[in-house]
Amino acid sequence: MATINFGGVDETVITRDEFPLSKAREVLKDEVIAVIGYGVQGPGQALNMRDNGFNVIVGQRKDSSSWEKAKSDGFIEGETLFPIEEAVERGTIICNLLSDAGQIAVWPTIKERLKPGKTLYFSHGFGITFKEHTNIVPPANVDVILVAPKGSGTSLRRLFLAGGGLNSSFAVFQDASGKAFEKAIAMGIGVGSGYLFETDFKKEVYSDLTGERGVLMGALAGIIEAQYQVLRERGHSPSEAFNETVEELTQSLVPLVGENGMDWMYANCSVTAQRGALDWKGKFKDATLPVLNQLYDSVASGKEAERTIQRGSTPGYRQDLEEELKEIRESELWQTGAVVRKLRSK
Repeated sequence: MATINFGGVDETVITRDEFPLSKAREVLKDEVIAVIGYGVQGPGQALNMRDNGFNVIVGQRKDSSSWEKAKSDGFIEGETLFPIEEAVERGTIICNLLSDAGQIAVWPTIKERLKPGKTLYFSHGFGITFKEHTNIVPPANVDVILVAPKGSGTSLRRLFLAGGGLNSSFAVFQDASGKAFEKAIAMGIGVGSGYLFETDFKKEVYSDLTGERGVLMGALAGIIEAQYQVLRERGHSPSEAFNETVEELTQSLVPLVGENGMDWMYANCSVTAQRGALDWKGKFKDATLPVLNQLYDSVASGKEAERTIQRGSTPGYRQDLEEELKEIRESELWQTGAVVRKLRSK
């Protein structure tokens, strides 16, 4: 482990220097890692671990599109690709990477096959933390661990192939073997993490749900829509409104923040942009702090989990979701974006 100073606060993290891939392979050399679910996180984690030399099999509902995707990625039916029930039977580390709704539905199938000594692995604290809603309560004789890459499975795979890695949190919920901590770290290195920082299941899901509904998706989408609307209502063209709201954000400024930080991005903008941003930053912070506190309270109370489960289990939800996404996709804002992206590549 290494002690790193983050903005004046010391934090213990684990990097590939302290826990190299060779050590992770040694820790997991006798394990059969069964990746259950091949949707969002499954492909990235399974392929990275396979490429890193681990014994990986995939469990997926047969004849689904995800089953076919696993086959196209080189998993072989009857050898490394199995129906969920058989994969859980064969695996010693069961990576439950189904959607939250999928985990609830499949939990009875997994639970009855969790023999003593197995390890149950998650990449999200949802099912364990909100057990009152999910009924996911592991038996006491298995290890329960978590590794949560801070990004999509697609990003995890892309960064791995480029020689990098997404940072990940890790946690131990239940240590039946006395080796759960070491296994969690080895899994984190195996999936291709940049560095690992410790959390617990509750903190992981609280921060994750807040982030998704806040800055990462909900707040970002909302503030983009608001600024675009203001510019259009004040007489600006769709192209101008989109470029000033989205294109410059995604193609110019956010990459600069990712590379060197917010201060560096500010320093590489005009004085007019710098001054205006600094003067208005506080106003936006003051306006959004109450909303973010309200959001966090809603997450911590379980209301967000309850709504997610309720909506996700409603008949016709997928159709309703597609209608909501269609409304976004067909809005002037994102229709303009589609045109801008095409023009960008010419």
